[in-house]
Amino acid sequence: MSSLTRPPQPGIRLHVDLARDLRPHRSAKIEAHLRVDVSADGAPTDLPAVQLAVVLAVDVAEANRAAVRHALPAALRALPDRISFAVLGGGPEPVRCYPRGGEEWAVADQDERRRAAFVTGSLPLHRDGPRPAGYAAWVARAHALLAGRPASVRHLVLITDGSSAAGESRLEEQLDECAGEFTCDVFAVGTDWSPDPLLALAERLHGTAEFVDDGLGRAITDAIGRLRRVHTPRLPIDVTVRPCVRQVSLSEKAPRPHRLGGLPQPGRPHRWSFPTYQWEQGRRDYLLTLVADSGADPLETELLFALVSIGDFHAAVTARWHLPGQSPPHVPAGADSVRELNATARMRGALRRGLAALRDHRPSTAEDCLGQAARLAARFGTDWVLDEIRAVADIEDASAGRVRARAVDAGTLGPMILRAGSRPGAPLPDTAGARPGPHCGACGTPAGSEARYCIACGRALR
Repeated sequence: MSSLTRPPQPGIRLHVDLARDLRPHRSAKIEAHLRVDVSADGAPTDLPAVQLAVVLAVDVAEANRAAVRHALPAALRALPDRISFAVLGGGPEPVRCYPRGGEEWAVADQDERRRAAFVTGSLPLHRDGPRPAGYAAWVARAHALLAGRPASVRHLVLITDGSSAAGESRLEEQLDECAGEFTCDVFAVGTDWSPDPLLALAERLHGTAEFVDDGLGRAITDAIGRLRRVHTPRLPIDVTVRPCVRQVSLSEKAPRPHRLGGLPQPGRPHRWSFPTYQWEQGRRDYLLTLVADSGADPLETELLFALVSIGDFHAAVTARWHLPGQSPPHVPAGADSVRELNATARMRGALRRGLAALRDHRPSTAEDCLGQAARLAARFGTDWVLDEIRAVADIEDASAGRVRARAVDAGTLGPMILRAGSRPGAPLPDTAGARPGPHCGACGTPAGSEARYCIACGRALR
């Protein structure tokens, strides 16, 4: 993924909530809720199409040609002028269908769109016989194409019916190779696909996975429209930690769950960079987890464990080690925020596991997991989760987590599992309040009872 961005830079507001009062331990876990708000601040409404490169990959069997016969030409005719695009079809291996000849990329204009829509009428699709080696082959082919196109946003749209996924064994390895190079949206058609590899594609490549029963052409057009609303294609979140911190992880929780890979910075052993992608206006929520050893740290003193940076914006992760055997003098600000972030992730996970258990004919496990999801959904007022559960089970008491599973057509469960794992979620409520206790008289930063100098401005505490 190119690091090119467009001026002016978006406005960013960065805030960290955490339970700051910790018990000393050689492997203590510190969890922080990182909230990032982005505003356009005068940036253009749409990213110029010339800065986008999109690969449309059609992993569909000949028997399901009807699913893409009209949708793909319609999506191609709706491409914006000057966008770079290529279309892949499938024989034994993914092959470029358009542009034809020696060119790897086409640049959309009226003639190119018309020719591409016509050519895709004879798009090569899988027939009886050899199949590509799973989704890894499609990802690898798209990677090879996109790596040579210097665009700000590089994206794969994969349309699949699961027909090439048998024997998948290299997907995780291939995702490791291309992580950060491009993003991906997956559209599942038909009924014979497995949701797990599609969710892995969406989580690792910072996109979405969804089932499309009708309106595939509009779904592709909408996905490309979302790309044009990107104000910053790539925005790293840097975390600089104290030497006592041994492990660092960061995961995106909202609006969609994405797995982030941290990259240690050469020559800076205590600094990690977590690339993130496709920033639009709005808010994102992240869970930052640190594992620290308290052996050499003072107790009851506010300590700086990490500094989170996004561009020129910074927020400190501060906490104190409590004396063993003593209760904290107050409930730390941010504790509720972290708990809700974890609870929301558990709700999604429980819903996904419950639906998978129904698919695997394990009704007892399904009721346990769906009951946990219902209890959390009732607590947070997450109506879409309750609606999903009602489609497969009778909710006897949502608050108590009592549900009774029903017999369900297995064909309906795959799309539901995709929604559980990739559907956008609402931002968490702002629950942090002002932290009571000692503060620096100059800048207001919280201070430990034994501290002599402010960790923020360095002034002597009185």
